[in-house]
Amino acid sequence: MERLKSAQITNTGKFVLVLGILVFTAPARSGGVEYVSLGINVMLGVRYDDLRMCVATPAGVKGGPVADIMLDTRLHFTEDLSLCFKLPVMRPILFGLKFDMLQFEPEIIVEYRSRINDNVDLVLGPGIGLSLHYGPDYTTPDDAADPERFFAAGPIISGLAGIGFRGSSGREHIIGVRPFYTPLFSDARPTGTVLGAAIEGHIGLSD
Repeated sequence: MERLKSAQITNTGKFVLVLGILVFTAPARSGGVEYVSLGINVMLGVRYDDLRMCVATPAGVKGGPVADIMLDTRLHFTEDLSLCFKLPVMRPILFGLKFDMLQFEPEIIVEYRSRINDNVDLVLGPGIGLSLHYGPDYTTPDDAADPERFFAAGPIISGLAGIGFRGSSGREHIIGVRPFYTPLFSDARPTGTVLGAAIEGHIGLSD
């Protein structure tokens, strides 16, 4: 059983790599990068999680609210196609300092735009990422003095549906919905399932 779990964790990295290559071949074939833009992404949602501890819900509850603030970098290949790299900031720092836990979930999203008018776009696209966890499971009480911690990892598979708009500054802002699914593999626990959705807002910091 331990060998099987170890193989699953090892194969997670391979799965993310292969799927990432398949998903992101289109931008790579579209030509060079026209320009790069920077921004902040704010995410708030809910999730079902039958493996990890949720610090916002009582022991025994599978899942709860999820939130993060991320830095994002967009590589714009054309007016209609971009690749967004999302780097979580709030949750890794907060969980590490306050709860002695790790939840780190960087992600890449391919964004396709369909023009609605001069200032508004429909933004759609698939995403792939990596979820890393180190900490207690969902049955652990919040006041446990020395809870048992374990490591888990798995691929994040998601999709984005949103509206992009430009203000007077010309910077793009996006608000949308992102459903996501993550299988989590661990030597210490059965395979976990994370399933949820979040409302996300991107605030452009550069043109």
